[in-house]
Amino acid sequence: MNATALQDNLTMLRRSLLHARRYPSLTLNLLLTPVMLLLLFVYVFGDVMSAGLTGGGADRSAYVAYIVPGILLMTVGMTSLGTAVSVCSDMTEGIIARFRTMAISRASVLTGHVIGSVIQTLVALVVILGIGVAIGFRPDASPLEWLAAAGLMTLVSLALTWIAVGIGLVSPNPEGASNLGMPLTLLPLLSSAFVPVDAMPDGFRWFAEYQPFSPAIETLRGLLMGSEIGDRGWIAVAWCLALAVTGYLWSKARFETEQQK
Repeated sequence: MNATALQDNLTMLRRSLLHARRYPSLTLNLLLTPVMLLLLFVYVFGDVMSAGLTGGGADRSAYVAYIVPGILLMTVGMTSLGTAVSVCSDMTEGIIARFRTMAISRASVLTGHVIGSVIQTLVALVVILGIGVAIGFRPDASPLEWLAAAGLMTLVSLALTWIAVGIGLVSPNPEGASNLGMPLTLLPLLSSAFVPVDAMPDGFRWFAEYQPFSPAIETLRGLLMGSEIGDRGWIAVAWCLALAVTGYLWSKARFETEQQK
């Protein structure tokens, strides 16, 4: 990457962050859902869920330790949906046509969205983690495990953001982008985020085991709480790399097609 392209990427990153700061309603609305789910499941269902997890008496602390890693990765899916809406807005509101007349790297438009979204996601994760600690989440991770957990969440965010960019590029309008991106928010509900996979009916259990969120959630849970990870870490990384590459190639091809129109 030459100096000019790097400067263009930084400019578009700054634009993305300024846009998020000036119009925070979308980010706040997307962040509200995982916060409400966290509080709902902990304070309404927490005692029952904890009894099911431990096989003993009701103690919601066990469920807090279980659910927070799942909510963290659900937050990643929720915030990436905002990227799809933002990209679609750029494509449909004429700003891309203006960028075509400027001497800037075309790829920087997408790169700015992606890097800006990952930064916003990490900030949102800090907020969710802070709420989790406030309601009793007590991770048992070493500094190295914290670093690995941060790396995993960043990788998941990068992968889902590139997928969200592709969704934004193929959507006819921001509302359509929001609808097409719904799997990014629904898949965590059909994973091990809220209940163990073993407790699910056969059909749901098979789907939950082999979809990308479950291995990522189990890996994050193992890193933060000291539970066994096994080969799920490598599976999670493989899923993230596959999704990131797919999203990048899809987004690049679609963006180039749009530029030729």
